[in-house]
Amino acid sequence: MQTGKNAAASAKETAANVAASAKSGMEKAKASAQEKAEKMTAHDPVEKEMATEKEEAIKQQAELEKQEARMHNAANKQAERGGALGGGYATTGTEGVVESHPAGIDKGTGRTTAQNPRVEGTGPTYGTGGTYR
Repeated sequence: MQTGKNAAASAKETAANVAASAKSGMEKAKASAQEKAEKMTAHDPVEKEMATEKEEAIKQQAELEKQEARMHNAANKQAERGGALGGGYATTGTEGVVESHPAGIDKGTGRTTAQNPRVEGTGPTYGTGGTYR
């Protein structure tokens, strides 16, 4: 069930990041169009320079908001996953310290179970089992 929860959290984060990127792109495109319009109606170089500076400021703000949204989305994903970090980190939660490990690590030998498909608990084995005729 934890894998499904992680997949759902990752999908939500990805969708939210795509939405943030799309919003940022729209704001930047809008700023560019507005800058072009202001430059066309400007009567002197100072007004044109102000239009360019305004465009750059809007684009920087849109990029900043996108990055903040990405960080927020990552934090939400982490919260949905119950705070488990993976990679062998210890995290504290409401029920104490929980140690997590990457999938497929056999702590006793230091080898991954992917190196030996017959390690207990890794699922069905597809070898001949010595009964091949």
